[in-house]
Amino acid sequence: MYALAFVITMKISGGAGLSGGLMNLGGIATQVNYRLGASLPLAYNISQPWRFVTAIFLHAGLLHIGFNMWVLMDIGPMVEELYGSARYLFLYVVTGMAGYILSSSVGHLSVGASGSLLGLIGVLLAATTGRKNMAAQALRSALIRWLIYIAVLGIIFSGTDNYAHFGGVATGYLLGRLMPDRTPADLSERRRAEFLGWAAGFAVAASFAFMVVNYLQST
Repeated sequence: MYALAFVITMKISGGAGLSGGLMNLGGIATQVNYRLGASLPLAYNISQPWRFVTAIFLHAGLLHIGFNMWVLMDIGPMVEELYGSARYLFLYVVTGMAGYILSSSVGHLSVGASGSLLGLIGVLLAATTGRKNMAAQALRSALIRWLIYIAVLGIIFSGTDNYAHFGGVATGYLLGRLMPDRTPADLSERRRAEFLGWAAGFAVAASFAFMVVNYLQST
């Protein structure tokens, strides 16, 4: 999605996406992310609810997507190993959506996977709560440091969607407290996990289908 957004930006800007300083390098035009499914203020998102999902897969520039990929490579495998692939997908999508629900409720236009990433951190915080072994305590300390770093960056850099961050981490922590922090133990649990994974996958596919229809209608 970033590559597609970048190509469209280059087309409408005459190559301007390659210019600019570090913070603007590979920047995506706002109108491009808008048409590809950015999260908008709540009144607009309610009429186009697929934006709660598509916004997770859009980014504003190279630094934005690069940082998010770095965090995902650190956090994602731990969540997937602990909860299984199906519930991992469910957690990623649902926490990202929750972040954008909160973000849009205060009138933000936003893109990025940060809400989902903070959601995964929230899930792991819940999973390590109350555990006394050294590995869990070390992971919990690392997660808290991540939250501090992200909070500081959110204060320093204007345009950071701190509401999406908070919505994601809070939802992730809640789901982490409700969901067994292990892979499915029997057939019944496996079926429930697979249902959650398929539901999340369907939500993503349907959201992008609506985005394509909306994009073509606005051409």
